[in-house]
Amino acid sequence: MVLDLLVIGTAVTLGPLHNSAFILLLSARRGVRLGLVFLLSWLANLIAVIACVMLLTGGQPPAHHSAPSTAAIAAKLAIGVALVLYGVHRHRRPPRPHGPPRWSARIDNASLATAAGLAWLLQPWALVGAGAATAVDADLSTSTDWLALTGYCLLATLSLIAMEMYALRAPAAANARLNALRSWLEQHQEKLIVTLSLLAGLWLTARSIYDLAT
Repeated sequence: MVLDLLVIGTAVTLGPLHNSAFILLLSARRGVRLGLVFLLSWLANLIAVIACVMLLTGGQPPAHHSAPSTAAIAAKLAIGVALVLYGVHRHRRPPRPHGPPRWSARIDNASLATAAGLAWLLQPWALVGAGAATAVDADLSTSTDWLALTGYCLLATLSLIAMEMYALRAPAAANARLNALRSWLEQHQEKLIVTLSLLAGLWLTARSIYDLAT
């Protein structure tokens, strides 16, 4: 479980779409505040999904090869295959120019509620779903699994935390460097999406097949 959560959390935090949007928020007039709301909403979404899973399982992992266990593995397999197919589709389609989203022109007037909603919309729900299916195996009677789930949520939010702290400590330098990072992300967005989709999808597919076979 720990290794799966590590892979999924890393794929989530490296996603180019939400990182680009977050940098745009930070460059707004109330950027630090908007960024903090986005970050907290992002983290709250992750925690809420894990909490729902823990309520369903009662904090105890289902027996191996039981119906709930098999269903969770099957869900991870389906998500893995879907990510691989999505990555292949994005790789094969003709390249399209990428620029700032339409809402970026109105970023200075964005409300706190808009920032919170944007975090929800930009969350990579396929990967979040894979994280939820993995969390089914968590045993809350052990501190190790508590740490694993906490680490997963923090890892999936790590890029946002790092940028928010940078913007707080050195606003002028952060604005220039983060906007340069956003330009780079926009230029390489397609490759990043394809790479992350394929790597995460292949990992989930292989692990799920192994878990079903053993």
